[in-house]
Amino acid sequence: MIELHNLYGVVLIFLVGLISYAIWSRLRMPLEYRQISSHVPSATKTFWSEIQLSWKMAMFQPKDILPFLLELTKIYGSVVHFNFSSRSYVLINNKDDLKILLSSTQYIKKGPEYDMLRPWLNDGLLLSSGQKWQNRRKLLTNTFHFKTLGMYNISINKHSRKLVDKLLNASENGNQEISIFDYITLCSLDMMCETIMGTEMNAQEGKSVEYVHSIKCACKSVIERVFKVWLWNDFIYRISKSGQRFFESLNVLHEFTDNVIKNKRALLNRTIIEKVQSDSTFEKPQKKSFLDLLLNVLNDNPDQMNDKDIREEVDTFLFEGHDTSSISMTMTLVLLGIYQDIQDRARDELFDIFGDSDRDATMEDLNSMQYLEAIIKESLRLYPSVPGFSRVLETPLSINNYTIPPKTVVIVYPYVLHRNEDIYSNAEEFKPERFLEEKNKEKFHFGYIPFSAGARNCIGQKYAMNQMKTVISTILRNMKLESLGSKDDIQVITHLILRIESIPKMKFFKLK
Repeated sequence: MIELHNLYGVVLIFLVGLISYAIWSRLRMPLEYRQISSHVPSATKTFWSEIQLSWKMAMFQPKDILPFLLELTKIYGSVVHFNFSSRSYVLINNKDDLKILLSSTQYIKKGPEYDMLRPWLNDGLLLSSGQKWQNRRKLLTNTFHFKTLGMYNISINKHSRKLVDKLLNASENGNQEISIFDYITLCSLDMMCETIMGTEMNAQEGKSVEYVHSIKCACKSVIERVFKVWLWNDFIYRISKSGQRFFESLNVLHEFTDNVIKNKRALLNRTIIEKVQSDSTFEKPQKKSFLDLLLNVLNDNPDQMNDKDIREEVDTFLFEGHDTSSISMTMTLVLLGIYQDIQDRARDELFDIFGDSDRDATMEDLNSMQYLEAIIKESLRLYPSVPGFSRVLETPLSINNYTIPPKTVVIVYPYVLHRNEDIYSNAEEFKPERFLEEKNKEKFHFGYIPFSAGARNCIGQKYAMNQMKTVISTILRNMKLESLGSKDDIQVITHLILRIESIPKMKFFKLK
């Protein structure tokens, strides 16, 4: 009985604290911020409804988030406001409104949730803003130029072939059921390290288990913190189990990136020394990755970049690069294994390109894979690897009939937008042909944003598409896929990126 009373006391103290904090925070805000629910469709018209919603969201499991947001748009429409523990959010689900938001450089500051990533990614390209973001974006854009992307083909093809061998060995030509995601993740990590970082990792040989596990733990901890408002406090988070898991994971992740940078710097220095010793006319080594570029900037202009700057970019690209493409390739392969007619048509296209040759895919080949690209795009529509993102307004945002005041956090969920029946008829159906029809190009403009859009779109989206085309085409040229289930068996949740709750196992059969 005493323990029960203690529990009630803790709950009561928490509720009183939550209400007091919400009132105090709200009163500090400008009047137009506090009165937004009076002119924008709102799920929290009253203070009590805000308390109820905040408590409900604090109890969310990752599987609850996407259904909740889908339900909001069904009830309130394409623009809906709600208060969550004193913060004012507006969810936008209309492509014309999104064009206004994402096209403007006024609205590029990330939402407050991204601050929870700073211990991990610090102030890298994903989290930075203002002049630092503009300078860093300009610097890194050169490393994803189409000429640079061509240099990555050899490595991506090499690891794609290794993946095929691993899948065939594991499946024993269709006699074994396998879970595809782990294989894809390790392959993607190998590609990212070699092409972007310029270093070998050998993840497919079992040398990165701890790194992959640490990324998953860190992502899970951050999304827990986003919704459990008591974890917003830095001290409480650090002593919580979730926070402890997060910082333990960071030790592994940061140690790995420190080693990548250390090894790359040593290689660069050896190259410079060998050049000087062998040739009196010294030329700097060719910049082949963005890490090469950053290290050369550090050597030539130490006032522009330091070791901390380099690590935050390495951390950012390793996280964003391999994890997002792993999800996308996995979902595409599972869908191809379900829809055999679509798989056959994709393989026919590849035969038209390659014939019976087993040569590597070139950039010209990749550009010719129009139907495979449509398949990947449709997979990304249904399962965007980054299901949502946010912006905090520093100036008013005028959309259609509403003006959203500064300090409001605008949230955009591609996962929800891509199910908007006004844009996509029969939105839950897997129909790659959508992206081959000329009439849909204008309709999908800002209505299809798996890589975001506008000024802060994904800098590596062309790299990611080339990687996915190479991997999937290599698999289709060598194997027939079969998913042991239907699309209804696919269950996804959201952490920082889309995560797989369950998918059908697969079988792989070597082509004759």
